[in-house]
Amino acid sequence: MNKPKILPASRINIKNKRAEHDFLIIDKYTAGIVLCGTEIKSIRAGKASLVDTFCFIHDGEVWMKNAYIAPYEFGSYNNHAARRDRKLLLNRKEIRNLQNETRTPGFTLVPLRIYLDEKGLAKVVLALCRGKKEYDKRASLKEKQDRREIDRAKKVAF
Repeated sequence: MNKPKILPASRINIKNKRAEHDFLIIDKYTAGIVLCGTEIKSIRAGKASLVDTFCFIHDGEVWMKNAYIAPYEFGSYNNHAARRDRKLLLNRKEIRNLQNETRTPGFTLVPLRIYLDEKGLAKVVLALCRGKKEYDKRASLKEKQDRREIDRAKKVAF
C-alpha cells in the first residue's frame, strides 16, 4: 500500500468556512489540542473538518465537540473514533474569562481553524461569537460582493 501524502506543516490550514458567515466574531484565542497518535497523522494528511463543530466548558476544561478527524488509513486496532470530544488546552485565566462570557445569552465558542505551528503541534483558533440575524448575513454578503466588484474595477482600470 502507498503511504498517505503528508503535507508540510505550513500548508495545514483546516477552516470552518461557515463560522464567519453564521457568527459575529468577538474575540479569538489559540489553544492546543489533546490528540492521540493516529489523529495527528490524519491532520498532517489534511483529513479533518470543522463543519458543525462547537466548544463547551465543563468542569473548568474546554472541550471541542463534533470535530471530524478521519481515521488513519494505516492505523490498526489503535485507531481513534472520528467524532470524539477533544480537550483544548488554554490557561486557567482564559478559561475563566471564556466561561464568564459564554454565560451571557447568545454567545458561544466556535473553532475557526486547525493548523500546525512551527514545532509541528496542532493548534485550534477558537472564537467567542454571537449568532448573526438573517439581515446581518445579507449585509455581510452585500459587502463582500461590493468589495469583489471594486477589485474587478481596479484590475480592469490597470
